[in-house]
Formats: sequence, C-alpha cells, structure tokens
Amino acid sequence: MARSETEPPEQAPLGRWEREQAQLKANVIEEDTEEWQKNSTFAGLERVGGADLSYVKGNDTIACASLVVLSYPDLEVLYEDCQMVTVSAPYVAGYLAFREAPFLVEAAQRLQEREPGLRPQVLLVDGNGVLHHRGFGVACHLGVLTGLPCIGVAKNLLQVDGLAKDEQHKGQIRDLQMGGDVFPLRGTSGRVLGMALRSYNKSTKPIYVSVGHKTCLESAVRLVQSCCRYRIPEPIRQADIRSREYIRKHLSSPLGGTSPGPGRPFLFHCRGNMFSTVPGSSELDSLSPTVTCANKGLERYRTIKRNED
Repeated sequence: MARSETEPPEQAPLGRWEREQAQLKANVIEEDTEEWQKNSTFAGLERVGGADLSYVKGNDTIACASLVVLSYPDLEVLYEDCQMVTVSAPYVAGYLAFREAPFLVEAAQRLQEREPGLRPQVLLVDGNGVLHHRGFGVACHLGVLTGLPCIGVAKNLLQVDGLAKDEQHKGQIRDLQMGGDVFPLRGTSGRVLGMALRSYNKSTKPIYVSVGHKTCLESAVRLVQSCCRYRIPEPIRQADIRSREYIRKHLSSPLGGTSPGPGRPFLFHCRGNMFSTVPGSSELDSLSPTVTCANKGLERYRTIKRNED
C-alpha cells in the first residue's frame, strides 16, 4: 500500500476517525479463535486471503483494490477481485485504514455474495495490525469489520512506542541468519508489538508481522512464514502483482488508453494461472469520464467502472 507524498493531509475528520478507531479497537481479539490455528501444521486451513491497494504511479487518488484467495498449503490462486477506485479521504499518519479499508471491505463483501465457498479463513494484509500509533492498524480495522482472522505484514518498520531503525535494530537484523529467524519488536511500554521475520533465506531484509484480529502473534508468524516463497508472503505478493498488472493494462496512458471494452471480465475466478469469468459476474463497462489527477499539472486518466446494470 505504498503511497507518494503529493497529497496534503487536510480536511480530515480527525475527531470522528479517532472516536471510531477507539470503538473498533475494543473489539480486537489478540488470540487464536479457530481450530486450525491450534494445529502445528494448520490442519483444516484451506484458503488464505491477501489484500492490497496499489496506486497509479505519481497519483494518490486513483488506485486498484485487490483481494485474492489462495489455496493452502499449495498457494495457488483460487479467486481474484481487482477494481479501480477513487480514493477521496486524505492520507493522515495513523489513520490509513479510513482511506483504504472501505474498498477492501467491499471486496470481501463481493466475495461473500458471489463465491461464499471461497471465503478465506484468514486474511494477510499489506500493513500493520497492533503495531501502530494507537494499537489499531489497517489489519485490525479489516479484521474487525469483516470478522476474519487478520495478520498485518509490513515491509518497513513503523517507528512507534520507542521502536527505531537504530544500530541496535540493524544489529538484530544482521543476526537473522536464515528464513524463519525472528526477533521481537518490544516497545518502551514493554509490550511486544510484533515480530521481525526473515521470511526467505535469500532476503536480508525482514518483514514485520503483527496481530490484526483473531490470532495470537506466534500463530501469525508461523502462518506468514509458511506462506513465503519469496520475501513477501504469497497472498499479499499476488494481490500486489495482480493489482499492478490491472493498472498497467487499463490505465496505461493518459487520455486514450485502451478501453477493455464490453465483454471483458471484471472478476476472475482462478485455478493456478488459469483465468476464467465467473458465471453471472459483472463485466467491465466502457471507460468513465476522465478524472483529474494531482500530478504534473492537470494530467488526466480515464478510470474503469463496473457495469451496474
């Protein structure tokens, strides 16, 4: 969920966001709630989801929200939902979920309506969970709103509660010798907010795992590690890859980019790398009116909308 710094954090309803965040936080469950979590091999776990939001390069308002579901433990794509969205809420540090989570919640709702049998049993989210300024990051937000067990996986350390990218932290990273090695992220409060995990033997950069909802930290780390073929766990990696490819295909050029045209599938039901249209799914409509973007003057892109007919 990387973002640029072009958009000023203005006109954000911080008071309302803070109240809502506190109310939702009261519902977070930081322990295992599912039977499969209690098994050393996660027996009974069959579907793992990944959620991500990718922005059009150089623009903080046009993005692609992506939700994928992978089989477990084979990690083959079973379901994909990519949709172009217009992000209107401003970016404010600590309140990213109010900007991005609504689109991912909607994706989860579409999945439940169209393919309830493919509902993920756990969701990996590109972002943080309790490793957050107020202990309630986007992975917590999504977990509480969807009711799904959620795990936050971040590429960079969020420096809160005294956590810092200092020499001690760098030394701890150097001590991670092989895939699966971890060290705790203990804040000055004394609380362990997450784990730094070397997820892949060939990667020297750790990822940062934290509890989102309905999982304990130990189970979260074990599951994330088991989903890693590369540095980033496969559910999040596939969500990112597919959202960026969707953007590349459908927003490849300003004014006059190729329209997908009628009849092109919007929702993909996947088995491995084989894509097929889900019966009864909506199809992509023609390109909507152009949307003004806030980069390099008034460069304009056409966005894709679903046919609501």
